[in-house]
Amino acid sequence: MELKVFISDNCPSCPAAKELAMRYPFSKLYRLEESEGLAEAAYHNVLCTPSFLLVDENDHILKAWRCHIPKPREIEHFAA
Repeated sequence: MELKVFISDNCPSCPAAKELAMRYPFSKLYRLEESEGLAEAAYHNVLCTPSFLLVDENDHILKAWRCHIPKPREIEHFAA
């Protein structure tokens, strides 16, 4: 399981999203200013930041929070 977190430099909520992502050892940050981040965002149809995607080992989305920061308990509920 992986928590994919999409952020961008001009997003006012993204510093808080990055801070939340760092709480979880199974998270990975994707910056939309980088080619890897942009490609991953296109693959998962991420159109806004911050966005959080919880994916399984086959990269299927289990839960998505698009355009906002979820509460930690929401992440923990679906990651359990």
